[in-house]
Amino acid sequence: MAVYDNIKGIEEEIIKCMKCGNCQAVCPVYKETLSESGVARGKIQLAAKILKGEAKYTPELYKKFDLCLQCQACSANCPCGVKAHKIIMAARAELARQNMLPFAKKAAFNILKKPGLFDFGLRLGSTFQGLAFRKNASGMSPRFPIGLEMRRVVPALADKPLRSELPEVNKAPNSRKKVAFFTGCVTNYIYTSVGKAVVDVLNHNGVDVIIPKEQHCCGAPAIINGDIETGKAMAKSHVDIFSKYDVDAIITVCGTCGGTFEQKYVELLADDPVYEAKARAVARKIRDISEYLVDDLKVNFAKLGSVPISFTYHEPCHIGRGMGLTRQPLEMLTKIPGITYKPMKQPNRCCGGAGSFSLTNYDVSYQILKKKMADIQGTNTNVVVTGCGSCRMQLEDGLAQEKMPHKVMHVIEVVQMAYQNAKEKPAATANKEQTKASQKSGKTKKAS
Repeated sequence: MAVYDNIKGIEEEIIKCMKCGNCQAVCPVYKETLSESGVARGKIQLAAKILKGEAKYTPELYKKFDLCLQCQACSANCPCGVKAHKIIMAARAELARQNMLPFAKKAAFNILKKPGLFDFGLRLGSTFQGLAFRKNASGMSPRFPIGLEMRRVVPALADKPLRSELPEVNKAPNSRKKVAFFTGCVTNYIYTSVGKAVVDVLNHNGVDVIIPKEQHCCGAPAIINGDIETGKAMAKSHVDIFSKYDVDAIITVCGTCGGTFEQKYVELLADDPVYEAKARAVARKIRDISEYLVDDLKVNFAKLGSVPISFTYHEPCHIGRGMGLTRQPLEMLTKIPGITYKPMKQPNRCCGGAGSFSLTNYDVSYQILKKKMADIQGTNTNVVVTGCGSCRMQLEDGLAQEKMPHKVMHVIEVVQMAYQNAKEKPAATANKEQTKASQKSGKTKKAS
């Protein structure tokens, strides 16, 4: 039985909880609400009541389970090893099956599972976004209520999606490896520079990059919110798409996307032996870009060009706690010449974004974000580097609201800068030597 198909599938995890309350110390939501239903322990007890038939399926109960970032801090710090985030997801799935999923989310997920319609909508949105949003120095803000907080600052949609800009096959000079690249929605439709940096850096290292045109959203928003049927359909679609390619790895630039491919697809398809086997084969090839460059390619970053920036690093929850990649991003960044790293006090504390959480719970989300902003401010840096597009959107909103001057970059954009500066350095050296030679020649002629 797949873990999200019936709440009984998670019963063992529920029983393991000893109600100690250690999760209170690490839960960002609890620290803002001080509500027992906001912390893992409280939600686990509600899940136990659902299991026993003691809790009624109501929209109010769904809201209690909705008040969770899925940051996994509770699971990572539980002395009993309880996977609280999975219990919460299983409860959301049970409530969704009981028709408690809000209408707006149902409508959004119905569009999400129709890639053609979703793509058309975002392309149309890019063309006419100026009608609904006004530009400002930091991004765009709503002109009128459209389901977003009016003060919120969001990035503009790209003029053209990444997958339309780049060819499906991006060959490298002297190619030695081949990967497939899952772009994800945020990179494809908003931060296209991140995708271009991935291709550029991998091509520099002799890696051919295939960008399957038929790929679409990974399905994480639907899965995390309990729409398991939509999640399964999207999982099967991607397992079929990426199984066709004979590649060394499948590259991701977002921990949520990477973790969905690596973990959730296997869990979702556990009741289908054929698809479970295919999902596991795909999962074994998933690599975050930092993981691939550091562990697989073993790039010598110390030989790259100088990047004279002072940065701090925000560790996305789904890259650090989700995919277990706490070492690779910083190992890569700190070896680049000229760079200065100043850590936050809590670099792995959730920024409060969590995808749709910041849309439906903006006030709580922003209170969590303000603590992250204060931590960033204390580093006295000018750049915030992260490895997640969703976190980037949240951080940029906070920086704009707090009137902080920092720029936010993805880890791969910093690496791309180092490669570009390495190319410029030899040219500058050659010009300098040529100038010296000319000056020496002029002195010789004068002497004669």
